[in-house]
Amino acid sequence: MVEVSTPTKWLLRLVAVGYVFFLVAWPVGLVVRQTFSNGLGNLAEALGDDQVVAALQLTLMVAVWAVLINLVFGVGISLLLVRFEFAGKRVLSALIDLPLSVSPVVVGLALLLVYNGRDGWIGPAAESRGFQVIFDSPGMIMATCFVALPLIIREVVPVLHEIGDDQEQAARSLGASTRQTFWRITLPSIKWAVVYGVVLSLARSLGEFGAVKIVSGNITGQTQTATLVVEAKYQNFQQETAYATSFLLIVVSIAALVVVAFLRPQRAH
Repeated sequence: MVEVSTPTKWLLRLVAVGYVFFLVAWPVGLVVRQTFSNGLGNLAEALGDDQVVAALQLTLMVAVWAVLINLVFGVGISLLLVRFEFAGKRVLSALIDLPLSVSPVVVGLALLLVYNGRDGWIGPAAESRGFQVIFDSPGMIMATCFVALPLIIREVVPVLHEIGDDQEQAARSLGASTRQTFWRITLPSIKWAVVYGVVLSLARSLGEFGAVKIVSGNITGQTQTATLVVEAKYQNFQQETAYATSFLLIVVSIAALVVVAFLRPQRAH
């Protein structure tokens, strides 16, 4: 370990604290201040606005569905990457990180090109059977799934590598089925990684903006999520409602961080 002098330590701490303060704490603090500039009036006004309430409900629905889908596929893909060898494994692993490097707006545009009901590759066939993807909740869920998928996988994969497969092989040698091995051996070993990934995925899903805006159409009261309402209210000179809605999203994010803080010590054991 490299020895660092005391003045250097304090300088590094000051730089880190200053960076976090000016980039995160100060802007968030201003949002909180503006939210409560009129006491609880701004929050009450936001929660009494049908447009905001509908957006919050839609955001929660989309986020929950996206997290559930990512939970199933995330754990499955993690097991596939760690427990099996197959051609194209490295390519699949690289593709999983694609949502972290590609702009969500590009994701939304790609989904629009594929599932658009007019000239998309799949959209016309789907809409002819009564299933609309773009400008409806399915497209919004797909976009949210894409941007949040790596968060669960990148939490579960390292844990699967760490625990190995000795216990799983022992269970199979004793006659346990694949299902029994997963529920009784594998899942208990990775449960905290799964929960941690779900919390991060939920926080990411609730705050998604770019991809959802492209595929939703931003229709008031129908396909407008909470982040889109914030933009609409702010542009329509209803800043107090925009601040209050932003504050509600901040509260959810902070709650997720608190949950993560409580989960980390348990994962370490």
